[in-house]
Amino acid sequence: MNAGYTVLVTGGSSGLGAAVVSAVAEAGGRPLVVDRQPPAEGVPWAACDLADTRAAEAVTRELAADHGGLDAVVTAAGMDVPGRLAELPGEVWDRIVTVDLLATAAVVRAALPFLEKSRGRIVTVASTLGVKAVSDATAYCAAKFGVVGFTRSLAAELAGRVGVTLLIPGGMRTAFFDAREAQYRPGPDAILNDPTDTAAAVMFALTQPAGCAVRELVVCAEQESSYP
Repeated sequence: MNAGYTVLVTGGSSGLGAAVVSAVAEAGGRPLVVDRQPPAEGVPWAACDLADTRAAEAVTRELAADHGGLDAVVTAAGMDVPGRLAELPGEVWDRIVTVDLLATAAVVRAALPFLEKSRGRIVTVASTLGVKAVSDATAYCAAKFGVVGFTRSLAAELAGRVGVTLLIPGGMRTAFFDAREAQYRPGPDAILNDPTDTAAAVMFALTQPAGCAVRELVVCAEQESSYP
């Protein structure tokens, strides 16, 4: 990865996104971040609540234009609030789907002109709960199943123009679970993956030679309970 290789990462201030930002920088690339919170010091970024998809499109275009284009996009931003459908407020349910699915499409849509110019790459981040449904996760499963379908369709649409990879990660040791009610948090003996290992898989997809596309990656701890 050369010094001019520019990668926009949504959710790049924490969790998997931050791990991808670090991996890109360590490989000599140039990460850009879209997030509500600032990323690591020195990383160019734009503040945005991804629930506002038009704003997400605008900041994606602005960051790309300000930094001479894009070579890749990694849509690592995501959220979840577990709970039964009848008990989860409608606005919360809608926000989960918007941030996890609709914002993914919005950022990719805005980035496409830049990626087509560079013949770049897209890595979308789904979840093992995008291929296996569980109770009390209707919004998250709906969104992540949507990311799977969106990405597979996008790969067919952009074949030969932009590389598209679907990443399906299992649970990771991040702050993703911190705000949940106790019943929905991983237990102290839960086996979770290190986000740096998942970020390494993202880098594998981003650094394939021209003409070679990694279409899908499932990356999880050996004893991941939600896969297969």
